[in-house]
Amino acid sequence: MSRAKQLKPDTIRCAIYTRKSSDEGLDQEFNSLDAQRESAEAFIASQKAEGWKCLPERYDDGGFSGGSMERPSLDRLIKDIEGGKVDCVVVYKVDRLSRSLMDFSRIMESFDAHGVSFVSVTQQFNTTSSMGRLTLNILLSFAQFEREIIGERIRDKIAAQKRKGKWAGGVPILGYDVDRSGGSPKLVVNAKEVARVRQIFALYLEKQSLQPVVRELERRGWRNKRRVTKNGRVIGDKAFDKATLYAHLKNPLYKGMISHKGELYAGEHEAIIDEEQFDRVQKILSHNGRTGGKEVRNKYGAILRGLLRCKSCDHAMTHVFTTSRGKSRKQYRYYRCVGSIKKGACTCPSGSLPAQAIEQLVVDEARAAMTDRALIKQILGDSDEVLAQELKDRERDLHDVQKELKRLDRELRRAVGEPGDQTTRVAELNETIMADQKREKLLREELDRLRSQRLDPKEAECRLKDFDEVWSNLIPREQARMLKLLFERVEYDSESQSVSVTFRSSGIKSLAKEAA
Repeated sequence: MSRAKQLKPDTIRCAIYTRKSSDEGLDQEFNSLDAQRESAEAFIASQKAEGWKCLPERYDDGGFSGGSMERPSLDRLIKDIEGGKVDCVVVYKVDRLSRSLMDFSRIMESFDAHGVSFVSVTQQFNTTSSMGRLTLNILLSFAQFEREIIGERIRDKIAAQKRKGKWAGGVPILGYDVDRSGGSPKLVVNAKEVARVRQIFALYLEKQSLQPVVRELERRGWRNKRRVTKNGRVIGDKAFDKATLYAHLKNPLYKGMISHKGELYAGEHEAIIDEEQFDRVQKILSHNGRTGGKEVRNKYGAILRGLLRCKSCDHAMTHVFTTSRGKSRKQYRYYRCVGSIKKGACTCPSGSLPAQAIEQLVVDEARAAMTDRALIKQILGDSDEVLAQELKDRERDLHDVQKELKRLDRELRRAVGEPGDQTTRVAELNETIMADQKREKLLREELDRLRSQRLDPKEAECRLKDFDEVWSNLIPREQARMLKLLFERVEYDSESQSVSVTFRSSGIKSLAKEAA
């Protein structure tokens, strides 16, 4: 009896797989993927006598790296192989299928398990022999080496660009656009968004907590950066949350710096936030990160929590309490230096301060401030200086908008004079101009509002004269907030056993407005 021989199939169904690492040029009528497929189709046609037939399905992965297996068309190809729909896979070059030796081995194991052969059009070898497999592994090793070298070159180039302060790519943030008209992309200020960025930083300095700022931004309907990809997909344009707000406040791009691996370099782009203001925001963020940044709950009436500091060792004084033993358990409240709690009482001379006594001293200072004409005049003068700076910032925002309007007007005139159909471009420019004109109007209105915010000392005194009545009607949480509005810092000096307070420049004005 003769043993039956396995017959070779009459038709070999060939699937063509193509890949390109970037999506650049894929929108062209004849792109790299088409060129790869054309070469593979020509090769399959040359093997027609052997029964080779090109399958009509396209397995194209445009914009996907060969160093990863996460590719939609490759997944679809492997599923069709497992379904018995493919006999041979044809590629233009080996590295089109994979640039990773380990990934390629897994792919070849899958091919062998389903009896599927593999052909590279430009690199002839036979994978059925040991020499052919060795040749394939050598080619693939060089492909992987090339990928790693390219990656190192790209990383070195990005590092060199950032050290020189150049924009090295990525997603632009709120307040900036990317200008690609020159030799290399640059960050340019977006006049419409820059005013919002400055106000976000100002809001955080005012409220000193992320959540209240998020609520205020939601009330105003402000959203983060919106951009549209070449494919028309909208990215961003979402409401702020604590995470996105924190990321914006921490971004050194706003003070004109470029960050790379923990190092900061002076950037070529224009700063939006001055360094002093940016550093103040970082200090508050750092402090809130250690303390949790929570509002004082005042379960025990600690109205100086987060406000009182020890002058001797420059630590915060936290609220503590003890409870007496016995039948009538009574609670006693104190403020104690955090340094002495962490390092021992011998490290700080302040000791424990009776909470009620020191709170009463600070409240008396607040009451005196409300009735001291000279002090009110002085504090309102300081507040006017802050207001003048805010006016200066808004005037700068207005100048930026007006400068951009002039640039857009020039672009519109140029687009109208250019040959060909410029309808889309003209429409886009008109839409941008209208938005900037609306922004200009809002800035003018805001400037008028700021100019009207000056408060006369006599008017402020009149509004604040009923301090005791207002104070007695507030719960501890509201009392703590009122003191934080008025005082920037309260210090206890153990050496002189005295308490000193530092007024906020806008505190009196804020309280007067709330009283009104």
